[in-house]
This record gives sequence, C-alpha cells and structure tokens, in this order.
Amino acid sequence: MKAIVLSIITGFVVGAVFKLLKLPIPAPNALAGVAGIFGIFLGAFAIEQILKLITK
Repeated sequence: MKAIVLSIITGFVVGAVFKLLKLPIPAPNALAGVAGIFGIFLGAFAIEQILKLITK
C-alpha cells in the first residue's frame, strides 16, 4: 500500500511540475493509453504466476 501512495504522490508532483513549466505531461491522455499500461502489467503478472507454478 505504501508503494501505491508514494507512486500517486510522485505522479502528482511530476504532473504539477510539468504543468507549471508549460510542458506536455509525460503520460497517456486517453483511457486507451492507461488501459495499455494496465494490460502490460497484467501480462507480466500472469507470466510471473505461471512461471512460479511451473518451477514448483
């Protein structure tokens, strides 16, 4: 839980700094981009779990 909170805080600070400097934010601005990142995470997680089962 601590890692999630720190990630959100870090993302908030980075987003605020980019806006203050009038730079484009370094993140997908569409739901499809966020869904793609989530898909990458799910794929990596699934393979990790499968590898754990195989190596037992």
